[in-house]
Amino acid sequence: MAYTFDDNKAGLLQIAVTDAGVTMANGTSAIPTPPAVLGQVERAFDPTYGAGEFILLVGVASTTIGSLVTYDGTTYQTTLAATTSNQARPVAVAMSANLAGSFGWYQIEGTAVCAKSTSSNFAATVAVGVKSTGKVGATGSGKEILGARTANAATVASATTTVNVVMNRPHLQGRVT
Repeated sequence: MAYTFDDNKAGLLQIAVTDAGVTMANGTSAIPTPPAVLGQVERAFDPTYGAGEFILLVGVASTTIGSLVTYDGTTYQTTLAATTSNQARPVAVAMSANLAGSFGWYQIEGTAVCAKSTSSNFAATVAVGVKSTGKVGATGSGKEILGARTANAATVASATTTVNVVMNRPHLQGRVT
């Protein structure tokens, strides 16, 4: 994927790159390398996948390209998406192997290439859920993701490790009463 930003903003971290950040003068914490700001949302375009929207977040251990994460809207900390019920949390897809303490872009809108559970196959254009930690699967066997569905025109075999997912600010489903 070769996403390029829509806006002319000098110095922004490229979409598929991880940032170690800079340490504050008092040495207590790291921040993304300026001009980047945690929670910043930017639009970018890829010739294959089209337009997308990305948010700058803090990474978590074991993140790989395509990992499905949930994130906190106040601390911008990510967690690999779990199969736990009633989370009602925003979901994003890692664009780099953004590990703990690093900063990177996560896709929240457009067509994303998601890591998928190899125990799941997908019919064309179906809803998705969290099948195993950090990976999508068929909704009948995982926790449903609202605002996301597969973009495949034909069945994706279970042995395949990724699937294209069309998303629009996806969230995990909360409690249903």
